Amino acid sequence: MSKTVRAIVIAGNGTNCEREVANACRLAGAECDIVHISELLAGRVRFDAYHFLNLAGGFLDGDDLGSAKAGANRLLHAPVRKSGEHLIDQLRRFIAEGKLIMGVCNGFQLLVKMGLLPSLGGDPRQTTTLTFNAGGRFEDRWVSLKADPASPCVFTRGLTDLSLPVRHGEGRFVAESETVLAAIEAKRLGVLRYSDPGYRAATMEYPLNPNGSQAAIAGLCDESGRIFGLMPHPEAYVHRTHHPRWTREELPEEGMGLWLYQNAVRFLRDEVL
Repeated sequence: MSKTVRAIVIAGNGTNCEREVANACRLAGAECDIVHISELLAGRVRFDAYHFLNLAGGFLDGDDLGSAKAGANRLLHAPVRKSGEHLIDQLRRFIAEGKLIMGVCNGFQLLVKMGLLPSLGGDPRQTTTLTFNAGGRFEDRWVSLKADPASPCVFTRGLTDLSLPVRHGEGRFVAESETVLAAIEAKRLGVLRYSDPGYRAATMEYPLNPNGSQAAIAGLCDESGRIFGLMPHPEAYVHRTHHPRWTREELPEEGMGLWLYQNAVRFLRDEVL
């Protein structure tokens, strides 16, 4: 009998991709609950009951610049009713137990602004951000991505090339200093990079790189490889018919985005449960 992986997707305060993320988790073989943030703050649901935390995309707190900062502060500082602890206490325990966290789009912003990514050397300070797209407008398009095979990232194991959609106005990755960017590069934490359509090399060319991210970084992990954030939406491509060229090209039955969730479930079954 296979081990049961329990996934949680946080909803509320503008998040609107929670159902797609939950569907991806279930297709990958996990049980999944969509839980409103208020249920966590009330103490009726706890992170301790789960193995895979998903911070979904959407229009968090109005999707204004810095909106994910409000969400980050909520997770960092909001007390859990009548428990004597804060949500961050549960999150730290969750991470210490070797469980997995993935943040997509606004969820990626949350992880960065909470200091959980890149968390160089375990430093909890925020050292990177995701800011306005260099083109100054919302981008809704499909992009080509190269995955670094030498990255410690659990979610991209065995993957090299991906095609996924982006839909964001604030997706440009920026490090606070050249020192931080150099450390990210040295530790191979820049998991995904925007690339040319032939997947030959990372690119800064618009619209292949839709937002002008430094070093073409589209996805980032921490040094453990168990916390992962990305701007493209893997939950939006879990079946070949989700791709705009599905009638014109030979595509695998499973959408490329589903592979990330399958890797997560496989890792948890093999190495955590």
